[in-house]
Amino acid sequence: MPDNAPGDDRYDLLVVGSANADLVIGVERRPAPGETVLGSDLAVHPGGKGANQAVAAARLGARTALLARVGDDDHGRLLLESQRVAGVDTDGVLVGGAPTGVALITVDPSGDNSIVVSPGANGRLTPEDVTAAAPLLAAARVVSVQLEIPLDTVAETARRLDPGSRLVLNPSPPAPLPDEVLAACDPLVVNEHEARYILGETAGGSPDDWAPALLALGPRSVVITLGAAGALVADSRTDSLNHLVSPRVEAVDTTGAGDAFTAALAWRLGRGDDLREAAAFAVRVGAAAVTSRGAQASFPTLEEVDAL
Repeated sequence: MPDNAPGDDRYDLLVVGSANADLVIGVERRPAPGETVLGSDLAVHPGGKGANQAVAAARLGARTALLARVGDDDHGRLLLESQRVAGVDTDGVLVGGAPTGVALITVDPSGDNSIVVSPGANGRLTPEDVTAAAPLLAAARVVSVQLEIPLDTVAETARRLDPGSRLVLNPSPPAPLPDEVLAACDPLVVNEHEARYILGETAGGSPDDWAPALLALGPRSVVITLGAAGALVADSRTDSLNHLVSPRVEAVDTTGAGDAFTAALAWRLGRGDDLREAAAFAVRVGAAAVTSRGAQASFPTLEEVDAL
């Protein structure tokens, strides 16, 4: 399928999700409970899982739109500008209702991070906002959602999905998912922590065991991201289970790598790739993203991915 055939004005990807200002501090080690540690100077970056995915897809060349809510403040203006610079259509970004969401991020020398999110305006993105954005949903080949916005809003997105569109869900931060949302996922994209949360007491064994257990909950397909070990792909239509190996890279900062992976996966699915092909490409994008610091600043172009 061509990226955009003549006369085709559909979006490759519509992201319905969060937009945060990332407040990042480097630390030698993350503090234990009750402990204070000194860190680097504070750095402020545009972030949020929804905004990250939109920028990551646009940087790869996807025609991308974002449905989100930000505050009428400096952080909101920073986020809108970062989207526009990346080439994302921001007509669906609503302004006001609460301060812009903020993520407090600590990053240790290995590149691992810990994140606490204050949702702010993200918590005011409502099902009614999704209903009002019906033309955006109708114009999208793939719609990607996460859980930094209200679950009711995610559920309404699943209900309003155009019959010709595909829903990609990354349940982060993890929360119980309604059956109707699980049934719409194609794929459900989880890391190991999220997979264990969703499966609960049944999450024994290895990711090879989790994938079919997750499929049994209702999604049409499942992708489990495994960090440096790559990803695992399961599809109910083909009854297949595929391991995808990640390129070897030196990880500098893992912030946003999962968002880059999911955006790349969603874009390639919208282009017509099958799930395994799309996930294999997404693994390379995620690997490229961890080689630079920051979230959006680390997202690679298509040329940078091809160079891996």
